[in-house]
Amino acid sequence: MCPGQGAQRVGMGRDLAERYPAARQTFEAIDDALGVALSRIMWEGPETELTLTHNTQPAILAHSAAVWAVVKDRVASGVRAAAGHSLGEYSAHVAAGSLGPTAAARLVRQRGELMYAAGQQRPGAMAAVLGLATELVDAACNEASASDGVAVAANPTAPDPTVISGDPAAVARAGEGCRARGARRVVPLKVSGAFHSPLMAPAVDGLHDALTDVDFDDPAFPVVANASAQPVRTGLDAKRLLLDQLTAPVRWVGCMRAAAELAPGATFLEIGPGNVLTGLLKRSVPGAAALTLGTADEVEAFLA
Repeated sequence: MCPGQGAQRVGMGRDLAERYPAARQTFEAIDDALGVALSRIMWEGPETELTLTHNTQPAILAHSAAVWAVVKDRVASGVRAAAGHSLGEYSAHVAAGSLGPTAAARLVRQRGELMYAAGQQRPGAMAAVLGLATELVDAACNEASASDGVAVAANPTAPDPTVISGDPAAVARAGEGCRARGARRVVPLKVSGAFHSPLMAPAVDGLHDALTDVDFDDPAFPVVANASAQPVRTGLDAKRLLLDQLTAPVRWVGCMRAAAELAPGATFLEIGPGNVLTGLLKRSVPGAAALTLGTADEVEAFLA
């Protein structure tokens, strides 16, 4: 499992680079490929620079790729499937060998720039709905969508919460509709656009061109796609579904359940910063075993 935007923090990955040459080489290669000292931003900040979308996305990918570079020789033969949350789907393709880490970093940096520009062109909003089933959130979004805006359930991360995304007025109406249906809380999110919603449409052509310019190999093991919650087994399908992902909901509950079906009884490994996906997994696939591999100490303990 590879995390997405929101998992970043200043200092991320520095201990890996200090302890493991393979991680350090991964960070250096991505810095060179981007022509930016991304690792310096990751390790020293400031946070305002790290949280810019075009920095956050390659930073989280670089962290996941660095962990994978350290552990892959020990675990790759046992991996049955991979999945990544939003930009993390690109990291999952790095692990599966569909993409090299430098090509993936360039792609997600372009993706971040395109998503930011789309958010400036058509400003949007996102909010997390707590304590309400996704189907009721869907109903509130459908009710709130009108001629002056659209709201969608863009990120059903677990049976609860669900993230809604769209035009600000429609998201506000959907939030009220969720409260009326019994939601415990509706929390606005600090974002630069309405991600995984139709408002990202202005970014589609640019991302299509970027994906077309990159060669994708067939993955060594299935990567469960966000847009379909189904396993991807060819490079061609990977490109198509990564493009669909831009404007489609992240079907994360379905992704985790599909991965569990591909690998019954397997241990899930969260590679990259934080442990958000591990927490969501336990609510989506009760009883699933999981480990987080984000820090040098976690990786060392795992390898031992």
